[in-house]
Amino acid sequence: MAAALLLTGCEALEEGGSPAVRDGGAQADGRAASPLDNPKGVEPGLAPLTGGADRTAARELIATVRTKGRGPRTGYDRDEFGYAWKDTADGVPFARNGCDTRNDLLQRDGQELRFKSGSDCVVVAMTLADPYTGKSIEWRKAKAAEVQIDHVVPLSYSWQMGSSRWPVAKREQLANDPLNLLPVDGGTNSSKSDSGPAAWLPPSKRIRCAYAVRFAQVAVKYEMAVTAADKEMMLRQCGG
Repeated sequence: MAAALLLTGCEALEEGGSPAVRDGGAQADGRAASPLDNPKGVEPGLAPLTGGADRTAARELIATVRTKGRGPRTGYDRDEFGYAWKDTADGVPFARNGCDTRNDLLQRDGQELRFKSGSDCVVVAMTLADPYTGKSIEWRKAKAAEVQIDHVVPLSYSWQMGSSRWPVAKREQLANDPLNLLPVDGGTNSSKSDSGPAAWLPPSKRIRCAYAVRFAQVAVKYEMAVTAADKEMMLRQCGG
């Protein structure tokens, strides 16, 4: 559950330090990337899909996702996916770049980034355009839980859909793949828990089709099924 993975370990800004300030790339002017144009998850945010052609492409992608019943949670443990935010999950973007996954994601999606004094990795303050609620969050380490990193396809959900039988290396990839990770409002993420789209969708209705696409992209990449109810809800968000 992503709620258990709060932004722990983020070090405080050292008193008297002079942290670097850096814009968050493509999102600095308020824009976010469409999931259809961001198949690797390396671009910031999650832009709404509103055009007819994009929504048609979204439905076509979602239609390719396999379905099956959700299995038991027996044996699930976060440690089965490696330690949280490891930089050594080979096979995913940002791996082995000297910065842990959590901070990579804060840098990808945050704006007006401030770093721990002497570090170009550890983010201690930023502005986040939260895709799930549509609000702007002025995040500071002192209130770390206000922003959490959401696994779009929750790890427990994946376990029940077959990742319990994957090699450990593949589970570690899923847990650290930027395609499956979004910094979002902490309270909203906590309400999601390990739900699939049939039970939980982002509060912002305008982003729900894009969220369904991202969920489908992860499922396709990892050859993972979703429940029939989840697939039906995903299609519905994109006009299907």
